[in-house]
Amino acid sequence: MSQHHHDHDHHHDHAHGHHHGHAHSPPQPDDKVHSYYQILGVALKELLIEKGVVTADEVRAAIEARDMTTPAHGAKVVARAWVDPAFRERLMSDANAAVAELGFPMNTTELVALENTDEVHNVVVCTLCSCYPRELLGLPPSWYKSRAYRARIVREPREVLAEFGTMVPDSMELRVHDSTADLRYLVVPQRPIGAESLSEDELAALVTRDAMIGVATVRR
Repeated sequence: MSQHHHDHDHHHDHAHGHHHGHAHSPPQPDDKVHSYYQILGVALKELLIEKGVVTADEVRAAIEARDMTTPAHGAKVVARAWVDPAFRERLMSDANAAVAELGFPMNTTELVALENTDEVHNVVVCTLCSCYPRELLGLPPSWYKSRAYRARIVREPREVLAEFGTMVPDSMELRVHDSTADLRYLVVPQRPIGAESLSEDELAALVTRDAMIGVATVRR
């Protein structure tokens, strides 16, 4: 899978402006980009309805279906991988087919599963915009789309993860994976110690969205 990741684990001594809580005015360039596509999306929806390509009810149903997608879908995939070694192998070799088995097809993008181990920790970003496995995790969090996260996780991943409360030792390899319009990632976090007796549903309840992005670990 080395062809899919960029290992950006290096240090910088200069400051990057990591302050929080200050006002953001005027809007940042990426805010303007998101606003542009929001306006474009509304205009396209209205045009398709006007031309009879889709109905307003069909658009509403599609939006409701998307809103019903939550990180619980991805959590089910992770929990199944923890309890079913054969499924885990299928997930690592053909993630699209594996998640489709559980009723979560991803028909328009390639999905790659990344397994965290004692030696390797994976974290995901989209440096260009906000590409994200929405079929499994729902809508991306605002911090994932922010310019600060997209830039800093590449330059100083250990520092950023530490701000999430995730300490990655220097002895562990840290891989930063950059999503694209055609390629999405799902981090399979390590199963927490002491959770051997839990059922698959109980395990799924432990898995968080942040753990499947790679900025957090799963704790019991």
